Amino acid sequence: MLTTLTLSLDGGIATITLSRPEKRNAISPQMIDELLAALERLETDSTRVVIITGAGKAFCAGMDLDALSALAAYSPEQNLEDSRRMARLFRRLYFFPKPLIAAVNGAAIAGGTGIATMCDFTLAVPEAKFGYTEVKIGFIPALVSVFLRRQIGEKCARELLLTGRVFDAAEAHAFGLVNQVIPAEILLPRARELATSLLAASPTSLIRTKLLLRRCAEGEIDREIELAVQENAAIRSTPDFKEGLAAFLEKRPPKWSGH
Repeated sequence: MLTTLTLSLDGGIATITLSRPEKRNAISPQMIDELLAALERLETDSTRVVIITGAGKAFCAGMDLDALSALAAYSPEQNLEDSRRMARLFRRLYFFPKPLIAAVNGAAIAGGTGIATMCDFTLAVPEAKFGYTEVKIGFIPALVSVFLRRQIGEKCARELLLTGRVFDAAEAHAFGLVNQVIPAEILLPRARELATSLLAASPTSLIRTKLLLRRCAEGEIDREIELAVQENAAIRSTPDFKEGLAAFLEKRPPKWSGH
């Protein structure tokens, strides 16, 4: 039974809706597990195109506060496994064998930006906000950096990863992270229109095209993901991470020690 998302099927098009609107669809360990399970199912059934969107006013606001709070008490082994869980999700989305369309209906921050931009197509409403904000809380945007550099180039990626600034849909489109900016009232109809156009293509051709893209990059990406997982886990033992996390949860400015 799915509790953090809903899954609907209609004529070869599946729609996954992140469904924790009271939490702005924030990512929890359970949501990651349910997303992975949904993608596993959709890979082997009659679905040909998948749309991912969010319930309510946000697409995905990043990591759930309860999950963030729990990180403070994690052991090194737990931090490593937690890092690997998110890495599995990003890798699964990026290499999913069927076309993925993100219909970004609102804020997509940190891991939410990652989910939105791992898809083959990203459509967003003008009001959508994006940002890799990890450095502002003493974290490191390690996992997403593996994919972001490939999507927008290293110079632009460095700017976004090092500043942690939030940017809008128009700027995301200029970077190449968003394919189209769509008014909210027609976002999902436009996503379905795009999905329907993909149904007209040979399913074998689409799958083999995605497989070719995967084979061209998989070895290098997997090596970089492992490095990112290690860095993602390691920074959690630093004083700056612990201070940044505490400050974020307490809604106060952090006092960095530089360690």
